[in-house]
Amino acid sequence: MLSKFESKSARVKGLSFHPKRPWILCSLHNGVIQLWDYRMRTLIEKFDEHEGPVRGIHFHGNQPLFVSGGDDYKIKVWNYKQRKCLFTLLGHLDYIRTTFFHHEYPWILSASDDQTIRVWNWQARTAICVLTGHSHYVMCAQFHPSEDLVVSASLDQTIRVWDISGLRKKNVAPGLGGHDDIGGYRGGGGMQGPGHTDLFGTTDAIVKHVLEGHDRGVNWVMFHPTMPVIVSAADDRQVKLWRMNDSKAWELDTCRGHYNNVSCAIFHPRQELMLSNSEDKSIRVWDMAKRTCVQTFRRDNDRFWILTAHPSLNLFAAGHDNGMVIFKLERERPAYSIHENCLLYVKQKTLRRLDLNTNKDQPVLQLPKKANYTSLTYNPAENAVLLGCRSANPENSTYELHCLPRDATDSAIDAADSKRSSGLTAIWVARNRFAVLDKGHTLAVKNMRNEVSKKFQLANAEEIFYAGTGCLLVKEPDTVSLYDVQQKRALSSVKAAQVRQAIWSADMSNVALISKLTVTLCDRKLATLCTVQESVRIKSAAWDDSGVLLYTTANHIKYLLTSGDNGIIRTLDVPIYLTRVKGTSVYCLDRECVPRVLGIDPTEYRFKMALVNRKYEEVLHMVRHAKLVGQALIAYLQRKGYPEVALHFVKDERTRFGLAVECGNLDAALESARALDDKQCWERLGELALAHGNHQMVEMAYQRTKNFDKLAFLYLISGQLDKLRKMMRIAEIRKDTSGHFQMALLLGDVSERVRVLRACGQTGLAGLTAAAHGLQEAEPGAADDPATGPPTVTPPPNASLLQPPCPLRSQDSNWPLLTVTKDFFEAAMRARGAGGTAGAAAAAVASAGPASAVAAVEVEEAEVGSGWGDDEDDENASKGGAKGEGSDVEDEEGDGWEVDDDLDLPADAGGHDSAAGGGGYVPPVRGPPPRQVWTAGSQLAADHAAAGSWESAMRLLAQQVGVARFEPLKPLFVAAYARSRACLPTLAGSPPLFAAPLRNWKEAGSGGQRGGGGGLPAVGIRLRQLLDRLQTAYGLTTRGNFADAVDRFRQCLLGVLMLVVTSNQEVAEVKQLIEVCRNYIVGLQMELARKALPRTEEIRSAEMACYFTHCDLQPTHTMLTVRSALKILYKLRNFATAAMFARRLLELGPKPEVANETRKILQTCEKNPTDARQLNYDPHNPFDICAASYVPIYRGRPLVKDPLSGACYAPEFAGQLCRVTQCTEIGKDVTGLKISAHQSH
Repeated sequence: MLSKFESKSARVKGLSFHPKRPWILCSLHNGVIQLWDYRMRTLIEKFDEHEGPVRGIHFHGNQPLFVSGGDDYKIKVWNYKQRKCLFTLLGHLDYIRTTFFHHEYPWILSASDDQTIRVWNWQARTAICVLTGHSHYVMCAQFHPSEDLVVSASLDQTIRVWDISGLRKKNVAPGLGGHDDIGGYRGGGGMQGPGHTDLFGTTDAIVKHVLEGHDRGVNWVMFHPTMPVIVSAADDRQVKLWRMNDSKAWELDTCRGHYNNVSCAIFHPRQELMLSNSEDKSIRVWDMAKRTCVQTFRRDNDRFWILTAHPSLNLFAAGHDNGMVIFKLERERPAYSIHENCLLYVKQKTLRRLDLNTNKDQPVLQLPKKANYTSLTYNPAENAVLLGCRSANPENSTYELHCLPRDATDSAIDAADSKRSSGLTAIWVARNRFAVLDKGHTLAVKNMRNEVSKKFQLANAEEIFYAGTGCLLVKEPDTVSLYDVQQKRALSSVKAAQVRQAIWSADMSNVALISKLTVTLCDRKLATLCTVQESVRIKSAAWDDSGVLLYTTANHIKYLLTSGDNGIIRTLDVPIYLTRVKGTSVYCLDRECVPRVLGIDPTEYRFKMALVNRKYEEVLHMVRHAKLVGQALIAYLQRKGYPEVALHFVKDERTRFGLAVECGNLDAALESARALDDKQCWERLGELALAHGNHQMVEMAYQRTKNFDKLAFLYLISGQLDKLRKMMRIAEIRKDTSGHFQMALLLGDVSERVRVLRACGQTGLAGLTAAAHGLQEAEPGAADDPATGPPTVTPPPNASLLQPPCPLRSQDSNWPLLTVTKDFFEAAMRARGAGGTAGAAAAAVASAGPASAVAAVEVEEAEVGSGWGDDEDDENASKGGAKGEGSDVEDEEGDGWEVDDDLDLPADAGGHDSAAGGGGYVPPVRGPPPRQVWTAGSQLAADHAAAGSWESAMRLLAQQVGVARFEPLKPLFVAAYARSRACLPTLAGSPPLFAAPLRNWKEAGSGGQRGGGGGLPAVGIRLRQLLDRLQTAYGLTTRGNFADAVDRFRQCLLGVLMLVVTSNQEVAEVKQLIEVCRNYIVGLQMELARKALPRTEEIRSAEMACYFTHCDLQPTHTMLTVRSALKILYKLRNFATAAMFARRLLELGPKPEVANETRKILQTCEKNPTDARQLNYDPHNPFDICAASYVPIYRGRPLVKDPLSGACYAPEFAGQLCRVTQCTEIGKDVTGLKISAHQSH
């Protein structure tokens, strides 16, 4: 039993599924009716108008209604949309046990302890028929799903089948004469008994069959949905099957197994199964054909009372003493596997193949039995599949191996040579090998004949998943580990609990670990990229071609980026299982295993993906052409720090204003503020413009908001006294006495202050101010004014006047900016507005290199120089927009003053040149950035990588050593670029300074110029570091960790590309290092390939062991290779060759115990110096080893070499990637690696 949802409540006596929505009604013993959303696991509503237990509950099939019946003798009809009871039907005289709607007519069927069954017309709200005949409580009564029949069960130990065709004819047929039809249904019909006849002799309801066979009272009865079969459950602990026809009914069989009263029994809607529950705390599943119990589910403390099935889904619900449980009998997830454009899936008893290109669906294989297959994995090399059957009991879990027919036919063939064994999971690990995990946590590697070739223990392993050739993902209770089958060890692990699926991307670079409610994205080494938690179950997942994971829940298709961004693509009506995502199409299977294709809109996640990957041309194209709308996307751009991107496609002015303020775009903010003309917007614009030093825009914002105090302060701090004086006049006009006096104080205008004081009635203060400043004579008549009179206070004789300082210079222009920054999109939009194209805009900023970000693309030098005069346009625009309210603050400048005319002054006139250093400020001339100097002055790839010019670095490496694949070099490039600059902290709150460390700083030039004349970046990797790594790789080789050793040797080899040396001696040492790494990588990879061979290929294994001894290794490692080859040849009975290796081993000087063993082998071989097997090995003819096929290339034979490592290959491998470096092209004509400025090739 697969439990889907459980609730805790009082005893559940009735249950009903909604036919379409994920809802279920529970009627409780305490009188409450609960409405649950079992998909979201939430309680939607409670209905509590009944008094006492509610036993009957049922949803209407089409209307938003449900009916309930309780121990208060009442039947209530509810509207769940209005959340209220519509009406109550009264008539029963005792407890009501069940209530059901008719599937077609407006009828309700109720069974009661008053020994009657009643049929009600819920539209007319009257009882139209009463069925009497039982002699005890009627425990259940139900309509037939398609015929005019009713079946009832009673504690009188009988089951009655009633024919209600007369009731249908009387109440549903069109009315006669004066009968009124209500809603198309006859509303008449009073309380008529079953024996009542009308004028023509027909009866409303008659007893058609009486079934007797139970020894105690019958609790439940039900019709089969399609067959003339009835199931009943009784207190005699038995479940009985009955069959009927038009003339009679009889007992088919009895199902025994329950230990207490059987409460309920139902038919499975779509399978030949029955379900029953009992007061013995168990639910049993019965096979209708065999009449045997096939499954039993038990609870510890809860008796079961009710059981119901969903009308269309594979869902069941059971009510018990402490709540209810919703469950499935089996998984509905189809078993499928995708390979290229071919989908293999199991439907019923057939394995089918669907071509996604042609949409051709054809059967492939007829499976031996109808089993619940839970997994399917396909091996394209052998054209074989592994089918897994997972059971709740691990001992019953099996797998099947089937070889598929090569030729496609229109009919499925029988699986004749299938192989079946026990095992929890079976996964392919090689071309002709698969791994099986059994119940004892043992992993067995088997061949195509289902024979075990290797077996070892995996402690705590619960499941295995595919992870590429030779590897597996092993699921443990709380972790998932990447396991190497050859080395029998875990390579890495990640914390992830209860993982159910592992979905790999197409290039095997990322994996999605799917659990019940969690998706975890990891890279190839199981480093966690992101994790997403869902509130509903996750059904399936598939990777898009662009590296985006799409996954489905019960009602949504969602996406997840490796950066952690996720969202909803579309909603679903029914759950689906993704198989392939291609463009705007999603290929999937539904629960009926029917292939479907759904359309999606990938614009949103492609836009986010392009933004994360900094593909700005693609982002710009989508901004212009795609329909990107929604506040969620705008919020995403703001949250990710890209408000300037959203600014270019948002149309709402208020939103545009907020984005413009956030990204500091004053022009866009001013445009939106003018369109909105909102006080709050102007205030925010004023704050932003003040922070940017744009005085003209601040002045305009203060004028629009009539914020005269801030405007006056702006004029004061900028030294614009004439405008401040105008503000004083405006304050006088506005009758703002306080502001008027304050501005007069700031201007030092004493007479104005006296006038203000006198105007407001402060004559004493006015006289004192005038006396203190010696203005008695300046105010004629003031002394004679009787209201004023002489000042009452005489200023002290030593008083000093406080005058505001005069500004040295009026700052009426904006703050100067040395540099101007534009983001990619602003530059593109401006280029487009100027008649350019998106391509031209992209080309204008393409030179920024990898160091550029969205808002950090520097403008060219010429544009920076003109930035000092860029404020003129803004100033004119600001002044032009400042007209209106308070427009007398600014006066337009006319042409009446001729102060700008040129004069002929003598050459020896006084004054000095401001540019000479005395007066004005001369901005420094921007020198070339260090990275530009590095790329121009060096031909070393390491210098170009450190400069961030990765394109030129790639071009140099392609020319020098034939690099064709740069993914393995990405960490080296990133590390070189990161080492190329140092961060210097400055004052608190100030941004740090960046410096470029140089390796030739003494000769780099003088004058303080950045980068100097010929500066080159400091060395990031030194030869000593590579030699240290080489010693680590030696140690791994000695310990037998060949795979790790190969990685370390390859790291040393590729590290040479980022190396810079200064002497020819170091160049020679580097060449020797390359040779050592090549020999070890070829030898160790050949040994790993030898160990992966099956046991049957003994000759090939012996040959490769012999070749390994010819790799130029350290003496210690050479002894190990010779000793290994010696043992293999001795076991193969090639005594002549073994004797030669024994002598060679003794010449190397092994340990005494090894030497003694070798001498014994030599003596044995010399007694019979022959070879039992012929080997492709000639030790006397010098040869090189092909690093791809591991066969000897004898002297004189044609060969090609790798330009970096020097590894040898047969001619057919020319043009392929080198197996040693994994990044260079075999046989390419190159100039040779250059790692020193003094190096000569």
